[in-house]
Amino acid sequence: MSTTHPGQTRPQLHKTIEQMIDSGFLGVTMRLHDEHGEWTAGVGVSELGGAEKPPIDGHVRIGSNTKTFTATLVLQLVAEGRIGLDDPVVDHLPGFGLDERITVRMLLQHTSGIFNFTGDYDPDGTFVPGTPATTSGKEWAEGRFTAYRPEELVRLALSKPARFEPGTGWSYSNTNYVLARLLIEKVTGRPVAEEMQRLILGPLGLSGTIQPTSQTDIPEPHARAYYRYQDAGEQKTVDVTRHDPSWISSGGDMISTTRDLHTFISALLGGRLLPAELLAEMCTPHPTGIPNMDYGLGVFVLTTDGGATVITHNGGIAGHAALMYSTPDGRTTLTAALNYVDDPDLSMGAAFQQAAQRLVADVFDAGQAGPAASTT
Repeated sequence: MSTTHPGQTRPQLHKTIEQMIDSGFLGVTMRLHDEHGEWTAGVGVSELGGAEKPPIDGHVRIGSNTKTFTATLVLQLVAEGRIGLDDPVVDHLPGFGLDERITVRMLLQHTSGIFNFTGDYDPDGTFVPGTPATTSGKEWAEGRFTAYRPEELVRLALSKPARFEPGTGWSYSNTNYVLARLLIEKVTGRPVAEEMQRLILGPLGLSGTIQPTSQTDIPEPHARAYYRYQDAGEQKTVDVTRHDPSWISSGGDMISTTRDLHTFISALLGGRLLPAELLAEMCTPHPTGIPNMDYGLGVFVLTTDGGATVITHNGGIAGHAALMYSTPDGRTTLTAALNYVDDPDLSMGAAFQQAAQRLVADVFDAGQAGPAASTT
């Protein structure tokens, strides 16, 4: 089942999101803003076994899109003169015994070398588990209301060997952004949620966006999220829409809507949140080793097959996911919310990446989505 608003149709784009449902997602809602106006669509179902469509402006746990908000907040504090991009982090957070070579920039850029507390890989490809909450499906599902302090997550990460010398490589690590959260709180003396409200959510009127700490609920309306795992040879599927997101902290704990994500990314890239020089720093690509995908400060810088540059961050967390794409000027944006059945093997990961690639091609390569047309 699907809905399209406001009286427009984009056949190729609608076909792509229908294919996302065919690949295993329960529901997808999408919002596109471009020179032809605004287009929204909802496809699939809001919950397992149901028939109701996912809400167009529903709330969703946005996962690692949180990193873009957090990086923006740090850069706003740089603009206020509270902190320097190349300050050693240890000068502000002396209690962790951090390598003194690690800078604020390295946290935002994922070049610190610090172990990822949700699990990481040794050079030989061996997976090294992270927190107990992420070591197995059953353990996460049964412990999903456990509260974690950010300091706990950092200390666990620092108990593991560094991936590389600071500044000599690139490795995506949620730990970097938990440290960024603690840095924000240390230099301002206020909780990160208050600073997020002061500098981003309030000024942009993002009333559907929440920076939680350990709150378990997600505001209505929302689609439901699920998690599947094995227990004594039996497969169990549980509703995990409610859980305590402190296990991921600022690696991915925020809640938002497709409308708010559009407002945020278009304002950010349109120059409304950061001075021009800091916005340029944010969007300067650093090599990641991922083909056509580099990283700035809290954003990926994607080069499409058609040669276009797209600023993006996506995120998935326990049966919810969010997509956020924009042209570098913020004028064309694509945001989406997804709900699905997650599992310890992240079996939806390949479908997620393939769908994202198709959407980027539809919207940002050669205008394949086409102009809006009136429905009959």
